[in-house]
Amino acid sequence: MSTVSIGTLQHHSLRENPQYSPKSKAFKPCSLNCSPQTKFFFHSRRFCNFRAPKHSHVVVKAASAAETAVVQTFESAELFFKETFPLKRTETVEGKIFVRLDQVKNSQIWQLTVGCNLPGKWILHWGVSYVGDVGSEWDQPPTEMRPPGSIPIKDYAIETPMKKSSSSGGDGFYEAKIDLSPNSAIAAINFVLKDDETGAWYQHRGRDFKVPLVDYVQDDAPDSNIAGAKRGFSIWSGAFGPLSSLILRGEASTTTGPDNSTNSRDPKQESRSLERFYDEQPIAKQVSVDNSVTVSVRKCPETAKNHLHVETDLPGDVVIHWGVCLDGAKKWEIPAAPYPPETIAFKDKALRTRLQPKDGGDGCWGSFTVEEGLEGFLFVLKLNENTWLNCMGNDFYIPLSSSSLSARSTQSLSGGTQIPEKDSKENQEGSISKYTSGIIKEIRNLVGDISSEKSQKTKSKEAQESILQEIEKLAAEAYSIFRSSIPTFTEEAVVEAEKQISPVKICSGTGTGFEILCQGFNWESHKSGRWYMEIKEKAAELSSIGFTVIWLPPPTESISPEGYMPRDLYNLNSRYGNIDQLKEVVKKFHEVGIKVLGDAVLNHRCAHYKNQNGVWNIYGGRLNWDDRAVVADDPHFQGRGNKSSGDNFHAAPNIDHSQEFVRKDLKEWLCWLREEIGYDGWRLDFVRGFWGGYVKDYIDATEPSFAVGEYWDSLSYTYGEMDHNQDAHRQRIIDWINATNGTAGAFDVTTKGILHAALERCEYWRLSDSKGKPPGVVGWWPSRAVTFIENHDTGSTQGHWRFPGGKEMQGYAYILTHPGTPTVFHDHIFSHYRPEIEALISIRNRNKIHCRSTIKITKAERDVYAAIIDEKVAVKIGPGHYEPPSGQQKWSSAYEGKDYKVWESS
Repeated sequence: MSTVSIGTLQHHSLRENPQYSPKSKAFKPCSLNCSPQTKFFFHSRRFCNFRAPKHSHVVVKAASAAETAVVQTFESAELFFKETFPLKRTETVEGKIFVRLDQVKNSQIWQLTVGCNLPGKWILHWGVSYVGDVGSEWDQPPTEMRPPGSIPIKDYAIETPMKKSSSSGGDGFYEAKIDLSPNSAIAAINFVLKDDETGAWYQHRGRDFKVPLVDYVQDDAPDSNIAGAKRGFSIWSGAFGPLSSLILRGEASTTTGPDNSTNSRDPKQESRSLERFYDEQPIAKQVSVDNSVTVSVRKCPETAKNHLHVETDLPGDVVIHWGVCLDGAKKWEIPAAPYPPETIAFKDKALRTRLQPKDGGDGCWGSFTVEEGLEGFLFVLKLNENTWLNCMGNDFYIPLSSSSLSARSTQSLSGGTQIPEKDSKENQEGSISKYTSGIIKEIRNLVGDISSEKSQKTKSKEAQESILQEIEKLAAEAYSIFRSSIPTFTEEAVVEAEKQISPVKICSGTGTGFEILCQGFNWESHKSGRWYMEIKEKAAELSSIGFTVIWLPPPTESISPEGYMPRDLYNLNSRYGNIDQLKEVVKKFHEVGIKVLGDAVLNHRCAHYKNQNGVWNIYGGRLNWDDRAVVADDPHFQGRGNKSSGDNFHAAPNIDHSQEFVRKDLKEWLCWLREEIGYDGWRLDFVRGFWGGYVKDYIDATEPSFAVGEYWDSLSYTYGEMDHNQDAHRQRIIDWINATNGTAGAFDVTTKGILHAALERCEYWRLSDSKGKPPGVVGWWPSRAVTFIENHDTGSTQGHWRFPGGKEMQGYAYILTHPGTPTVFHDHIFSHYRPEIEALISIRNRNKIHCRSTIKITKAERDVYAAIIDEKVAVKIGPGHYEPPSGQQKWSSAYEGKDYKVWESS
C-alpha cells in the first residue's frame, strides 16, 4: 500500500486541471496510506455493500430528531481539536499510444511516428536491428537517422524527446518522428517509452516493441511484440529496474570485425515490403492529485458529548470503519448509540458508515457523536473488499481527552492500535531474555578467556586478527542457523568499545570499520583515454580530505568503453589507460595511505567467436572457454552449462560459476590482479546474477581487505508510490550478504531509495522503520552496509536514478554521520559540494564514527529527521526545526547547510 505525506495546512488553495481532475472518467482509484501524524479521509468510486450479511448481527439505531438537533449545535460547541491536512494521492488516467508508418509526400523517405496523448515528459528510447546480425537486437542507428535533440545511450540506443504536436489542437499529444530510407540496411526498429517525470518504462508485456522493416522478422505468435501493417499490439506500464536489465542486446554488432559497418551489409539479402499502417492501444499512467481533509472535535457544553466532524474535498463514496477506545491500550470498542445514517455493525467489534456527499457534490463529510469519558476515536477506511486505508500500518487515532491530546502532541511518531496481550508478551519476552542471556554469558566467558593470562601468548597483531576473523565467521554461521527459523533478519547488536585499539582487519573483505570510500570515476571518464593518470594526480588531495579507499573503474579490455562488457580478462589495456599506468595509479594511492578496489565484472563475459549456430559463446585469450562456461537458461547465448544461480544479464553471455574450471580460472585471475596490480579489494558488479556462495569462494581465495557487491533490484511500490515498509527489499540484500558468509558487504540500495522518497516528498518519517531503526540495510546489518547516494549508473550522464536535485547534501549529512560505510561519488567531491563534504568527513573522523556505531533516532516527522550517533554526534535533515535534548550532555553546532545541521557533544 502506498504512502502519502500529510502535513498541517493553515491556508491553502486547490487548483485542478479539468481534464485530469478526479471527476474525469479517465481516473480510477488507488490505495493510499498517510503519514504518521495525520488523520484524514479518502474517497473511492466504489464502496462496500451496505446491506447486512445474512448471518451478521446488526444493531443500528438511527439518530432521532432530538439527536439531530444536538448535531446541529456542533458549531456552537467548544472546539477541542481541529487540523487541516494537505493530501497527495495518485489516480490512474487513461490514454493511448500509437505507432504510424507512412511515406513522406513527394519523397522516397518513409517516416515512423510514435506518439502518446497523455501529459508527461515522454522519451522514446530506441535502437535498430541490422540485416544479417544474429543475436543482436539493439544497435545505434546511423547519425542521419537520429531526430534533432537525440542523445546516444551507451553504444546501443538513442533517446529522443517526444514533442507536443503542433497540429493536434485541443489537449494535444506527444510524438517523435524517425525518417527511414527504404534502401537502408535496417531490419527493424526496437523501442520502449519512458516517462522522464516518473521514471516509468512502458513495454509490451515486458518485451521491447519491434517495428519490422523486412519480412523475415515477422512473428506470428499471439503475444508478439511486433507492430506493423498486419499486426496490432498492446502496451503495459510499470516501474522497471536498471536499464541494463531491460534491454536485450547482443554484442555481435561490435564484434564482427573491421567489416561490420552498416555500409558493408546487403539489405537485398532479405525481402523488403514496407506498408503504411497505424496501430493504437490504451495506456494507463499514474498521476498525482492534491486534496485536503479537516478533522474537528468539539465538546458539547450541554451534554458533555464529543462531536466529531470530518470534511474533505475528495469526491465520491467513502466508507469509514470506526470505533472508540477506553484507555491508552487503544482496544476497539463499539460506542453507545446513536449512530450516523447508513451505519452497520461489523462482528460486534466496529461500525461502518458511509460519508455523506456535500451539496454540489464537491467532496463528502460525516459527523459522529460519542459519549464523554472516552480516550480516543479509532478508524480505518475501506474502499473495496481488497483495499483498506490506514495510517502507516496503524489505525487512525483521534484524541478525545485532554491526556490523550497531550500525549499525542509530545510523540514524535504516531502510535497504532496495540493488541492487549501484555501478560503473554511479557512472559514471552522473559523467556527470550533468559535464553539470550545464557548465550551472551557464554560469549562473554569466551571473551574473558581470550583476554586472560591464556591470551598472553597471542598478543601479536596477526594472532589478534586471526581470532577476530574466526569470531566474525562464527557470527555469520550463527546468523545462518537462526535465519533458517525466522522470517527476517533481526538487528545486529554490536557495540564498539569507547576506546578503539589501533584499527585491525576484522574479517577478510569487511575492513576495519572506519573506511570512507570514494568512487574514483564517472560514466564519461573513459573518454579522455588517460583517466588513470588524471585520477593519480588527485591522490594526495583525496587523502587529505579523509578518504581511505578508492574504487577504480573496470580494468579489462571491454566491448563497451566503460568496461562493463569484458572480453579478454587478462588484457588490462582499456579506455582508461594501459596496464603500466594502472600499476602507477595503484602505487600512488598506496603511497598516500588509500587502499584501492578493483571493479570486477564476474557475472558475464563477452565472447570472441561464434559457435556453429552463429551465437557468440566461444572465448579466446588466456581463458579460452567454450560454451560450457555459459549458463543454459539464457536463450540468447545457448550455453551448455548449468542453469543460472541468479538473474540473467541479457546483454552478454552469463558465466556459469557452478563449473569448477570457471571458478578455478576466476580465482587465479583475481589473485593475479592482487599480486600484479596491487588491488586491495573488490567492487563486484551485478552480483544478483550468481549465488553469493561463489563470492565467498573468491573472497577466501584472494583475501581482500574490503569487498562490496552491487545487489540491485527494485524497491516495493504500490500504484507508483514507494511503500513505507521496505523490509522485503533489504532482506534480499541481507540474504545475499549472508550467502557470502558475511565476507562481503553490499551497497545499501534500500537506504538510497528511501532517501529519495523522503527528500523529494518531504516525508522524513520514512527514515524510521516500525521499530525506530534506520529502514535500510544499515538498520539491520550496518557493518555490511555500504551507503551511497549516487554512482556512475544513477547519476553522471546516465541519470538512471538521479538523487533529488538540490538535496544531495542532506543525503551526505545522513550517510556521513550514520553507521555503515559511506561512499562519496567522484562528481560530487569535485564540485561546489566539496567544502561541505570535507566538513562532514572531518566530523565523522574526529568523533571516530564507524560502521557499527550506535544510533538513536530522536525525531522522524513530516518535515524533519534527527538522530544521535554514539552519543557524540547529533544530526538533523529536513526543513523542520530540531535541537538536541538539553541536560547533562552539552551540544555545540559543528556544521550546517541548507536543510541540515550537525552538532557535537562538548
